[in-house]
Amino acid sequence: MNYLVAVLSDRMQAEAAYSALEKENFPINKVAILGKGYKTADEYGLLDPNEEARKNVRLMAFWLIPFGFAAGFTFSLITNLSTFAWAGEIGNHLIGGLLGAFSGAMGSFFVGGGVGLAFGSGDALPYRNRLNAGKYLIVIKASEGFIRQATTILRRFNPESLQGYVDSSMT
Repeated sequence: MNYLVAVLSDRMQAEAAYSALEKENFPINKVAILGKGYKTADEYGLLDPNEEARKNVRLMAFWLIPFGFAAGFTFSLITNLSTFAWAGEIGNHLIGGLLGAFSGAMGSFFVGGGVGLAFGSGDALPYRNRLNAGKYLIVIKASEGFIRQATTILRRFNPESLQGYVDSSMT
């Protein structure tokens, strides 16, 4: 399935573009308008990249923190390191486990998407920002032929942005 996202500056322009698609006998059930008075990004299913990153970090942490603790504890046990003399033998192994768990937490943050959470990433965020700024999106989900037809129609309205996407999860 292919997507086409057009960013239009105001409601009148978005409605005119929608009407133009309708006049050209474009299947309207494949078109959605996002913006004030229409669907929201959440209603349409436009993923919030921050929420996805949080979910990935939690999932990774679920596995990496306990594994890191076990690996750190085992490493300390095998090497018999006495890094902290005041902690004793068991204390050194527990500290090794805690350091391993901390490493697992760092891994879940960096690999799970925490960097994107901290610094922003993905295409959904700019679209959400444009919706928050009062712009309107026309999103079309259709086959490649319909996307080409819609692109031709929407270009007449000089959208701020016209971006096509291919859903790779369908292949």
